[in-house]
Amino acid sequence: MEITKPGIYDEMPPEIYHGDPVPGGSLSSGGARKLLPPSCPAKFRWWADNGQQSTPDFDFGHAAHKLILGRGQEVEVIESASWRTKAAQAAGEIARAAGKIPLLEAAWERAQQMETVLRAHPEAGPLFEPGTGDPEQSLFWQDGEFGVWRRARPDWVPHWRGTGGRLIIPDYKTCASAEPAALSRAMDQLGYEQQAAWYCDGAEALGLAAPGTSVFLFVCQEKVPPYVVTICQPDGVAMRRGRMRNYVAMSIYRECVESGIWPAYSDRIEKLPLPPWAETAFENAVESGEYDVLSRKGE
Repeated sequence: MEITKPGIYDEMPPEIYHGDPVPGGSLSSGGARKLLPPSCPAKFRWWADNGQQSTPDFDFGHAAHKLILGRGQEVEVIESASWRTKAAQAAGEIARAAGKIPLLEAAWERAQQMETVLRAHPEAGPLFEPGTGDPEQSLFWQDGEFGVWRRARPDWVPHWRGTGGRLIIPDYKTCASAEPAALSRAMDQLGYEQQAAWYCDGAEALGLAAPGTSVFLFVCQEKVPPYVVTICQPDGVAMRRGRMRNYVAMSIYRECVESGIWPAYSDRIEKLPLPPWAETAFENAVESGEYDVLSRKGE
């Protein structure tokens, strides 16, 4: 399957989307983040060529998404208390070879409990109410300035889009802590504001919403009881930083595609300073006399 025209593609298998069906390549939000520090283009290229490596947390997140969205890879429940036994490991390998997500019984039960809590949430539940939207549609469009093909796969696009009102794009995330300050730190560290800006750009470029009328919400749920849910929206400063970082990422991507060179952090010998806090601590120690013993050496 090849994508040569901008559009909204429904029921595209995840392996096709993540394998990038655009001839010549396209850039996703995750890819844009991997082009920028603390990552680098060389890491982006390896990730794009090799895909996301599965981990228990990654698999659990996929399973939770499938329950909430009603679409996704099939889950194979492994009847075992842990992955330590050879039988469980073998069953997991068979499931993965069949294109399924292997999940231990306890993890599957936890994912189901999380769904129950989210469905009962007065704000989060209606955002993903079955029948009110389309899950995991694939969006493809071409950036007007850079000519770069961009792609996105929103968790949920409401059916009532295009009516002149705001388009609310909810994104479901499992997390260790849904406390707002923790989510703010996670956004800073993982570049979630770039994802928000990227998806809003895609929705507006493809006519799902008028310019400036799309709203991106993170629906974050803790993975341990009582499975607390927090809904948050990146503020204006965060969205501005997200768009600026996406702009830089597209510039880097175009340059790398044209040159065929995907650089690492640096190709030069870099001077390595102390971290700012350590340098300050050292200077304070010198001023306080902690190193005066050096001046008495040889007395």
